[in-house]
Amino acid sequence: MQKWKFFWTNEPVQTLYNYLIKLTQEPLMPEATFHFPRGFLWGTATAAHQVEGGNTNNNWHRWEHTPGKIQGEDKSGLACDWWGGRWKEDLRRAKESGQNAHRFSVEWSRIQPTPETWDEKALDRYLEMLRWMEKNGITPMLTLHHFSDPLWLEDMGGWENPETPALFARFTRKVVETFKDYVSLWITINEPNVYVLAGWLSGDFPPGKKSLPLAAKVFENLVRGHAAAYRVIHELQPSAQVGVAVNYRSFKPARSWNPLDKIPASLQHQIFNDALHACLTHGNLNLVLKKVNIPEAANTQDFIGLNYYSQDLVSFDLSKPGAMFGRLAYPKDAELSPNGFIANIPAGMWEGLRWAHRFNLPILVTENGVEDDADTLRPRYTIQHLYEVWKAANYNWRVKGYFHWSLIDNFEWERGWNQRFGLWGLNVETQERIRRTSVDVYEEICKENGISSAMVAKYAPEIFDQLFPS
Repeated sequence: MQKWKFFWTNEPVQTLYNYLIKLTQEPLMPEATFHFPRGFLWGTATAAHQVEGGNTNNNWHRWEHTPGKIQGEDKSGLACDWWGGRWKEDLRRAKESGQNAHRFSVEWSRIQPTPETWDEKALDRYLEMLRWMEKNGITPMLTLHHFSDPLWLEDMGGWENPETPALFARFTRKVVETFKDYVSLWITINEPNVYVLAGWLSGDFPPGKKSLPLAAKVFENLVRGHAAAYRVIHELQPSAQVGVAVNYRSFKPARSWNPLDKIPASLQHQIFNDALHACLTHGNLNLVLKKVNIPEAANTQDFIGLNYYSQDLVSFDLSKPGAMFGRLAYPKDAELSPNGFIANIPAGMWEGLRWAHRFNLPILVTENGVEDDADTLRPRYTIQHLYEVWKAANYNWRVKGYFHWSLIDNFEWERGWNQRFGLWGLNVETQERIRRTSVDVYEEICKENGISSAMVAKYAPEIFDQLFPS
């Protein structure tokens, strides 16, 4: 009996005994980690006009100084002062938080200030950025066109002008000749679908027109510009990977049983999502009301660049002919961002990845994020959407990377400073960077190359049971 008593008063054994008793009394929290493929790219995305500051030679500077075009009459001003050199401290923050890639754009109006001149100093400044990335293990993805155009190009008719694709190809040649030793991932044009919609249908972007025929013409010229740029890049850099970043919007009929809702939802999907990539596959641009054969565009993408933010319900509405008679709204029970701009619907990310998978090309999520100054929704939104990305990768779909929008609060086009998408906040007046909780969330994900149960319990406990059911 003495030996038996000694056994159970032995401290390590007693501890084990207590733990075993606890197991029988309390349910255990599931523990797991959703790991992403080896070599996965983890980054953030930015765009030149939104972060550089001091852009005065492009159409957005003119637009900002036209009354009534920007919410609150905001101006980009210094933006995030990247042209003044603060890109380095921001990219250092990205590196320190585990990111191994960064998507950014070059400003056409800086590099080619007039039709016949090149600014070598501007090129050198971008070269400095690229050399820093190479030295610090950051893989660059360079976007050639991200919504902004030189003033001289807009004054020539911009992308309505049939000569613009050739001008864009010339600009591309100069950029690739200069940067090819440092860049192998290229986006020719960011969101041509949004660029056309906002500039020539809704009138929210310059030139602020509302014309279906002009919109179709611009879409065609953008495709021709991409195709020309694609061939220039591969001529100069045969091993390059070239794609387009498309804004994938999930369109669902508001009443799944009603054909009147199904038809506009299907047409909107075809024009907004399908038309571009179908054309880059087989060379035929189908805009429903206009069909154009562009054979040079066939087989001109090496990967799919997917930007996803939200999902829409589509209802038949005779008053919306420009939108294929479809009225858009978010689900009534959807969780909305603070300004109501984005509905948190992660299932749309899965749908977008499934759509991209059908092209049988590598997939890069080139943008995903939510405007949330208080940073109450973003941790949950990021984890939920990355879980959908993980599911796609786990299906052996060719998902190669994820770029969060954005690294830092930036000038959000016609919405000015009204929306804050950054992992890091920005005080526009003082240029102070403000570390948000989302920095910690994304850092842990990047460094782990996965989403762990501990992360979710720490940053988004409200969705723990969804991701890790008992």
